[in-house]
Amino acid sequence: MFAAPKSGSGKTMITCGLLQSFLLRGITCRSFKCGPDYIDPMFHKAVLGIDGGNLDTFFLDKESVRELFGRESKEAEISVIEGVMGYYDGMGGDSTWASSYEVACAVETPVVLILDCRGASLSLAAVLKGFLEYRKDSRIDGVILNRISPVMAERLTPQIEALGIHVFGYFPQCAEADFSSRHLGLVLPGEVEGLKDKLKKLANLMEETVDIDGLLRLSETAPVLSFESGKKESDKITASSEKVPVGIAVDNAFCFYYQENRRLLEEMGAQLIPFSPLKDSRLPAGICGLILGGGYPELYLRQLSENHDMLKEIRDANNACLPILAECGGFLYLHEELESKEHEVCQMAGIIAGRAFPTGKLKRFGYIEAVAKEDMPFLNKGESVRGHEFHYWDSTNNGEQMQAHKPGRGVSWDCVLAKDNIMAGFPHFYYPSNPQLPKRFLEACRQVMNQKRNEK
Repeated sequence: MFAAPKSGSGKTMITCGLLQSFLLRGITCRSFKCGPDYIDPMFHKAVLGIDGGNLDTFFLDKESVRELFGRESKEAEISVIEGVMGYYDGMGGDSTWASSYEVACAVETPVVLILDCRGASLSLAAVLKGFLEYRKDSRIDGVILNRISPVMAERLTPQIEALGIHVFGYFPQCAEADFSSRHLGLVLPGEVEGLKDKLKKLANLMEETVDIDGLLRLSETAPVLSFESGKKESDKITASSEKVPVGIAVDNAFCFYYQENRRLLEEMGAQLIPFSPLKDSRLPAGICGLILGGGYPELYLRQLSENHDMLKEIRDANNACLPILAECGGFLYLHEELESKEHEVCQMAGIIAGRAFPTGKLKRFGYIEAVAKEDMPFLNKGESVRGHEFHYWDSTNNGEQMQAHKPGRGVSWDCVLAKDNIMAGFPHFYYPSNPQLPKRFLEACRQVMNQKRNEK
């Protein structure tokens, strides 16, 4: 695992550069991200060409995280995990629950701490000493010094190694290491000009300044991982051999999906067919359900609003009672109106009454467990599913069929509009936390498929 004392230390840049280095050496890799982040795994995919996974001990218990990691990494020669926030930062900012540290303990991985050296020198040794001693089983086995000159790296290395920790090299400040960001985190990989060339240059620089052979040797110290399936009998997958075609929105406006959600849907029998609400005029032919994920619809208001054919297709799908799951950006898209940051108002699909509007600040941020207040599409009264919210927009119609609870804080609010064939709201749900949700969604999609067949 590559972790750090705080956000903004260069974890994603160094993780991607090292993944590229491993690939250039012909090593089969698998990558993971701690926590509920979507964008960093997209950068991993830009390097590896495979979907990254999320490891999160709020979404799943430790044994389930261990099982997920073991199952998804078994074909790789090396697995790389990118930490989230500061290494010990967990639930509510005052516990290690759901922290990178807790994930590292769950999967028994050695950890390399990335130290951002801007504006500091010997004080970093004191910071590191605190990290090593804060938990006796810190699992921290080394550091990489980031944004530091070769001269200062040479001076600091013996001071840090006097703490009994190995310095696996350094990385200087350079143009190749500049990945821009915006309000939800890094920009998308497709928006970074010349990303693949930039990553190759990063990898070549790291070959010169980072002890990659040493990191590979460190990875060999990780123990063989044993795990047992923690799934309840009711959660076991019983997929039909006949696939159910489900349309899934995938473009720059709709791109936030947990890969575990997609994989679970496919294992349960979904044939996920991508389409673009930005560019396509028609939904994929024959689909029996619709998934609209999160993303940045607010950045493409005019293009989405002026794609009248697609908006009509979405309305027609709803009128035909196709099961629809919509989260955050997808939820905004289904509104009658969506307002931009500059307060321009555009017409959207018109399925959800009301307007979505910018608030100028982060709204209802963080992990949640949402409980169904009544029987609703895909969940029964009292059933819950875990997820998180992270958005700068709000709605005049957030829905009230579920109640979201902030763990350990005694704070709750109503959320999710769920009626007839639709379940839509701001929360990004992690389906493996309650497989009944995707299971019932696909059962509803299969009913539509059978109905279409009977009508022919």
